[in-house]
Amino acid sequence: MTTPPSPAAPPPGCPAHRLYGPEAEADPMGLYEKLRAEHGSVAPVLVHGDLPAWLVLGHRENLDVARTPSRFSRDSRLWHAMRDGKVPADHPLAPIATWQPVCNFQDGPEHQRLRAAVTESLERFDRRGVRRYVKRFADQLLDGFADSGRADLVEDFAEPLPMLVMTQLLGAPESYGPRLVEAGRDMIKGTETAVASNAYVTETLRQLLARKREVPGRDFTSWLLEHSTALTEEEIVEHLRLVLIAAFSTTANLIANTLRLVLTDRRFRANLSGGHMTLPDALEQVLWDEPPLTTILGRWATGDTRLGGQHIKAGDMLLLGLAAANADPAIRPDLTVPVHGNRSHLAFSGGPHECPGQDIGRAIADTGIDTLLSRLPDVELAVAESDLRWESSLMSRELAALPVTFTPRGATLTTATAVAGTSTAQPLPEAVTASAVPAPVADRAPVGAPWWKRLLGRR
Repeated sequence: MTTPPSPAAPPPGCPAHRLYGPEAEADPMGLYEKLRAEHGSVAPVLVHGDLPAWLVLGHRENLDVARTPSRFSRDSRLWHAMRDGKVPADHPLAPIATWQPVCNFQDGPEHQRLRAAVTESLERFDRRGVRRYVKRFADQLLDGFADSGRADLVEDFAEPLPMLVMTQLLGAPESYGPRLVEAGRDMIKGTETAVASNAYVTETLRQLLARKREVPGRDFTSWLLEHSTALTEEEIVEHLRLVLIAAFSTTANLIANTLRLVLTDRRFRANLSGGHMTLPDALEQVLWDEPPLTTILGRWATGDTRLGGQHIKAGDMLLLGLAAANADPAIRPDLTVPVHGNRSHLAFSGGPHECPGQDIGRAIADTGIDTLLSRLPDVELAVAESDLRWESSLMSRELAALPVTFTPRGATLTTATAVAGTSTAQPLPEAVTASAVPAPVADRAPVGAPWWKRLLGRR
């Protein structure tokens, strides 16, 4: 169950549509276009608990909100519903709407102070080193099912890969990965157990921070600790949580969406294999058409203002409609035309709160998919495209599963051998040959861990 029970329709006389519940989750893009037709670039909506909000649908209007914190703040304490006690601790949106001491809930000098620590720490990663970690974990995941001839590329690849890489970059033992995958997904979906999942993630990161105080390393956690004169311990934990969950959820969705497109769109795969499109180009197209987050919650009006012809009152909540903005007819009158070399999409938001780790997310997706297509060049969808199921929530739309089949290949088969054995190898990014940075020793895998965790724990 992904949302609390709700009536079949909004309260009588209410002009707003719900952004949650079965109807909204069945076809989010269809709902966005219906709202655009009824209200224009900004539409009144209802979020969990039938709390009123505004969904920003226009590309220009989204940029206006994202770039003007003086009018639209990230400080959720302005939200009148929060002030009026309508968002209790057990509310499904509490984990992502309750104010926290992190950069994405701040504006102005406080935002700059916190954001600088995060950005400087992220920039210390060598991008080749990140790709080596991705290649290492992707190969290990593939080794787990390469000889079976079938897999679910969501559960077996797209979801575990980003979390395994991010736990490595944070300096955490690999044994942290499995439970964090489960808790991270649950937390951002606004489920009834989201609060408990959020508590688990936070406590796990507190334990990691304590370990790194004793034994620092060359990792994101240790580098944030070097900013301890500027950041409190609580701020460090919250930024670890922010980076981990944001990177996991968005990158897993990006990988799954891109793989689905490769497997279902013959023109897409032909462009890759024929050299007319590189894998980074393909990723950007997916970021336009199926951004990992469909909406971002939220911004709060600092005073009465107007946006897209709507009168916004002080304390109103606005949601950035990233997917809707990317499909705005004002900038994309024909959605069937490929958008090559254009990064003006809003998949990573915009303005001072634009995602600081987007290049790492791209590197994980690019290298992971590269490795999979090289090792399994004949991978095919195992079911009809119409049989694929989706799970939608207020902020995202995700594939529930991506079952595939391929010619079984032994776990010891190298990438070079796999590519050499085919005549239609795709043009892939240049391989990185530099030696890998030594990685922390993995903790022993728990007895009940998934197969991919048991595999990694045995190396």
